[in-house]
Amino acid sequence: MKKVLYAAMVLTILSFVAAGCGKKAPEPLKHSCLEGAPSWVINPSMEGSITGLGSAKIGAAGMQFARTEAIAVARDEIARTISVKVKNMFKNFTQATGVGDEETVDRVAVNVSKQVASQTLSGSVPTKTWVSPCNEYYTLVVLNPGKVEDVVQKNAISSFKNERALWQQFQAKKAHEELEKEIEKEFGDYKN
Repeated sequence: MKKVLYAAMVLTILSFVAAGCGKKAPEPLKHSCLEGAPSWVINPSMEGSITGLGSAKIGAAGMQFARTEAIAVARDEIARTISVKVKNMFKNFTQATGVGDEETVDRVAVNVSKQVASQTLSGSVPTKTWVSPCNEYYTLVVLNPGKVEDVVQKNAISSFKNERALWQQFQAKKAHEELEKEIEKEFGDYKN
């Protein structure tokens, strides 16, 4: 009886394998909405620059709204390329209960991730646009790394100057308070 069941199981498995071998490999998915898309829509890059691709459906709000949304999405992508803060938590729990043949194992895995980006993108410019056959507006936004370097340098200098100015204000306030104390010691409560 066991041999018959075993033979039936082997024949079933072989029939599935044979059926699978007779089929052609699946063709890559063709997206009619991306038919005729320029290469930058599929591979949004430009040598010597940081790029972001954005898209938005052109709806009742019109082309301008879709354009604004697509540019915002592309700039968000650029900001995350430059710098992103990532918080991630992974929990894994495994528990065995029971004994022998009655033993069961429970396993739970949870992965949570949060990403936040905050950047000033001076000089980010939409350079290319395309509207798909499905009425989707695509735009390529480019940020020249030279401009990023200039902005970072200016911000660093400005930040240094601000820190210096705050320190000077603190020192002046401290000196003024010391002068007030000395005058009060010498002349008493001169304010009355």
